[in-house]
Amino acid sequence: MADKAKDPRAGADPQPLGQGLLEAVVDALGAGQAAEVARLIDPLHPADAARLLGDLRPADRRALLDLWSAEIDGDILSELDPELRGEVLGSLGPDALAEALSELETDDVVDLFETLDPAGQARVLGALEGPERAAVEASLAYPEGSAGRLMQREVVTAPDHWTVGETIDLLRAAESLPDQFYHVVLVDPRMRPIGQATLGRILSSRREVRLADILEADFRTIGATEAEADVAHLFNRYHLISAPVVDAAGRLAGVITIDDAMTVLDEEHAEDVLRLAGVEGEGAAGEGALATVARRLPWLVVNLGTASLSALVIGQFQATITGLVILAALMPIVASTGGIAGTQALAVAVRALATRSLTPANARRAILRELGAGALNGLALAAVLGFGAWAVLGDGPLGLVLAGAMICNQVVAALGGVLVPLGLHRLGLDPALASGTFVTTLTDVMGFLAFLGLASMVLIG
Repeated sequence: MADKAKDPRAGADPQPLGQGLLEAVVDALGAGQAAEVARLIDPLHPADAARLLGDLRPADRRALLDLWSAEIDGDILSELDPELRGEVLGSLGPDALAEALSELETDDVVDLFETLDPAGQARVLGALEGPERAAVEASLAYPEGSAGRLMQREVVTAPDHWTVGETIDLLRAAESLPDQFYHVVLVDPRMRPIGQATLGRILSSRREVRLADILEADFRTIGATEAEADVAHLFNRYHLISAPVVDAAGRLAGVITIDDAMTVLDEEHAEDVLRLAGVEGEGAAGEGALATVARRLPWLVVNLGTASLSALVIGQFQATITGLVILAALMPIVASTGGIAGTQALAVAVRALATRSLTPANARRAILRELGAGALNGLALAAVLGFGAWAVLGDGPLGLVLAGAMICNQVVAALGGVLVPLGLHRLGLDPALASGTFVTTLTDVMGFLAFLGLASMVLIG
């Protein structure tokens, strides 16, 4: 695709995006002052302009698009929340859409395409010129979530026998270059990548130096069908800046740059945080209440079912609670403290699995570490709780029961926090999505069972 033109906003001082600017834009929209709207928004960075579009109420956003849509470029489109892209894209005329898309690399167009409905996707493909459309369609032929979808097809290449001088002459003579590139990829006559040289090494070397003599020592290629999550972890582990992508025959298909890889990593971490809370796939702030309920209610129903197990356990000790009413006031202490400890261990384990630092090779060490931490935490909390029960209630045996139950539940919480996500991961399930419910149920049930069981034996029996 064509290289991006210099953004006139680059030299302007970015305006702070606050309530004052938002209100000024709304006032200008209400008065139909197109020039004032442009004066307020044009200096904004594309990310801030996209955020402003998301912060506006739907009616104000439609009014803004009526007045200002011709100024929306590819950078703003790519920065928009996925939920808004279809609406904004629909406001652009064919020429404005074609111009905006021409400013984007293929990976950005593919990312935009994937977030649109079929009608929006058809508009995007129809607005692309022949070579650009062919490049995007070639990327879309790869599986969703693969390196082939993540890569940009614009790559700077050179034959393996070229010198630095020949390469620099090529770069200077090129009518367009990728907006972001960090390497020149060396290819053999069959277009298979054999190495890459950084721009810094090229510019700092004499013209007669062969590219083959200044290649990066650590050269890796990525298969086009590899999962983008694996690609992101590869970049993070080996500190890659960019890496060529190859097809099934080993030919160069494109290149992935660090910004796209880190975006995938950030998205993975954000998804894990949401899944731990049982709110996978939460949309933007503008999402409706019914859509939010549809995402959250199923997990609340599941939690309702698992919570019933705790009630069932408590019901088995009805006579014990009736005989010593103070137990009803104290038993949530053990269960809730165990729940917190389980969540702590779970968060560490899920993050370790997500970053590939927890593997079958070191799982035993992680389990023993959590077991030791749970036992030590349990002893410390047991001492505090047991002494408190004796000092406040004047009941030494009750303090011992509380202490024993606390130690038991802390150990269970620590083990559950690491074993549950490991087990789900081994079964091919997402530990971030399902672990929280199981660990919470485990600590609640074991907390009540340990406390009420010990109370039955020591205080009642």
